Amino acid sequence: MPKTRVLLLTNRDSDNVGDQIIEATVISLLKAAFDNLDIAPGDFEISSRAAGIVSRAYMKTRDPALLAGARKSISEADVIVFGGAPLFNYAYQSFYLRTIITLELAQEYGVPVLFSSIGVEPYNADNPKSVALKEALALPVVRQITTRDDFESLEKYVEGTDTPIAHVSDPAVVADIVFRKRPAPPSAPPSLVRRLKRRARRVLRKLTRARSAPPAVSAPAAGPSLEPAAAPRVGLVVTRAGIFKDNRIDFTEADQQRFWLDVIALLTERGYDYKLFTTGHFTDEVFLDNLVRTSDIPLSKAALTVNSPEELIAELSACDGVIAYRLHASITAFAYAIPSIGLSWNFKVPYFYESVGHGDRALDHTRWNAPEVVDALEKAMTEGVTKDEAFLMSVYETLFSGLKGIFAPTSERESYSYAELHHKLPPYSGTTLALYREKMRRKLRRTYEEYHKHATFHLEAEAAKAKLPS
Repeated sequence: MPKTRVLLLTNRDSDNVGDQIIEATVISLLKAAFDNLDIAPGDFEISSRAAGIVSRAYMKTRDPALLAGARKSISEADVIVFGGAPLFNYAYQSFYLRTIITLELAQEYGVPVLFSSIGVEPYNADNPKSVALKEALALPVVRQITTRDDFESLEKYVEGTDTPIAHVSDPAVVADIVFRKRPAPPSAPPSLVRRLKRRARRVLRKLTRARSAPPAVSAPAAGPSLEPAAAPRVGLVVTRAGIFKDNRIDFTEADQQRFWLDVIALLTERGYDYKLFTTGHFTDEVFLDNLVRTSDIPLSKAALTVNSPEELIAELSACDGVIAYRLHASITAFAYAIPSIGLSWNFKVPYFYESVGHGDRALDHTRWNAPEVVDALEKAMTEGVTKDEAFLMSVYETLFSGLKGIFAPTSERESYSYAELHHKLPPYSGTTLALYREKMRRKLRRTYEEYHKHATFHLEAEAAKAKLPS
């Protein structure tokens, strides 16, 4: 019997490690859902690919030969799952068009499609891009759409269809479960255990004899340790310089630098430790590197590079509170029950905080000043993090329902409970050295491409300026 083939499309190739955490959590959720449906691990396979499976080269040239790879992957799949990616973005990204072409290919080959906890930009009936996306979503192969943010816009996108929709949690809310420590290796052989026990008994006998012997010199007992407790650490998650302009916010690179320096000064004054880091995007790292080089921030207070889920989670887990521009730093902190403040440069940030019952922890750009942000964080750290299990389960329950409707419509199986899911979610297998190197090669290539693009732009600008009459 052939295996059930799942084509999972996420932002797995993004330098933003938050997207890599999404990929890992969606894979774990899919595996749990198949187990929930009594489909054995050997009877299905998950092929995880970038959501932009339709190549940029094809988008530029429309050469049919450049679509061959996408056609092959889609035609061989039994279901396509879009997981946790901003697939409807059209404002300043072209993702929406690649999504449309993917849906058209799925329709051509009759492959059902599930959108799970995706990002949705506002529907605009006067925008041809938005309207084109709505038309593609009406294709019969679209079986379910769930979003983590703009549910009202999603309702407009599917208006006139009977496609099931829902507002659900982000997949990364279960990151603490998926990235839990892997089981310990198998027990040592019995012979080794016996040798270790004998050695332990010998050491114990020596310690007992030493304890029973009178001391050679009487000395005053040592007092209690007076080492000061470590100061609470606050994670400061920066972002790229141009993100505010892209979202029509008047907040320059210099403004962001001043903001962070003011926050650091106030945190230090109030007795906190701090650590600056990013979620891995190279343009965020460019900003952080420049901030450190042009200020008095010690290198030990900054993680200049983050390249894997483990590295980001390690930085977040070492914090008692977090102030973040990047949304998935906030979401992952939430998963680990670390109070956070989200600096809202995009509607998605307040949507997340409101969805988990902490809407007051998302601060818009009019409130980006050190006293207000630090006060908000201290309040959040006092209150802690509240988790609604029903909402946390929503991303899994809808994914399970969608897969059940496709592969086991007559099954009487019900979704796992939260406690069962906590036990059933397979842990992340870890970032291997080969995978880490692949991430780094991709990141370095993009860094060079970005540098080359800007260098070319400036050279062309200088050349044009030189041609102007004096």
